Amino acid sequence: MKILAFTDLHGSLRDFKSVKKKAKRCDTIICAGDLTFFEEDVEYFLSELNSWGKKVFMIHGNHEGLRNMKIWCKKHKNIRFIHKKVEKFNDVMIIGYGGGGFSHEDEKFEKWGKKITKDVDNFQKNKCKVLFMIHAPPYGTKLDKLDMGHVGNISFREFILRSKLDLVICGHLHENECKKDKLNGIKVINPGPRGKIIKV
Repeated sequence: MKILAFTDLHGSLRDFKSVKKKAKRCDTIICAGDLTFFEEDVEYFLSELNSWGKKVFMIHGNHEGLRNMKIWCKKHKNIRFIHKKVEKFNDVMIIGYGGGGFSHEDEKFEKWGKKITKDVDNFQKNKCKVLFMIHAPPYGTKLDKLDMGHVGNISFREFILRSKLDLVICGHLHENECKKDKLNGIKVINPGPRGKIIKV
């Protein structure tokens, strides 16, 4: 299966054209947050994404409010807002957790992550791939490293390693757009605003 992943578009029409062009060659689309610049023109971008006829899995970033994005996404039949949700598409399990980007730990996520551990185990037993979509990067990779050191989220890192996921998509740090790395063999990718087609 081919997934088109993108993040941190921030309302760029030029980058959006690139995403649209690549969408023709994918099975589904995922956006790891910050579709807009503080929600400006959000309904336009969601309407456009919906019109492409592909299933779109969406989480919010730090430029969109959780409540607002949830309401806006409900208006579009092809868009699924999956913050704190687990969705299956074909033989891929997609875990979504949006927002944040400025903390090393997330207690709310840690509690929720423990609740879905059985779901992850069951999907893996059935030979399904597991994709984790977050806005903020996990701690300790090329994707969260800045001049002052690693600034990613330790809670996400621990969940990734514990759950033995297949793929992690994240964003938030524009300095690390289009970079990829591995956490104990698990692929971690920041697809950037122009999007990247990934085979899962």
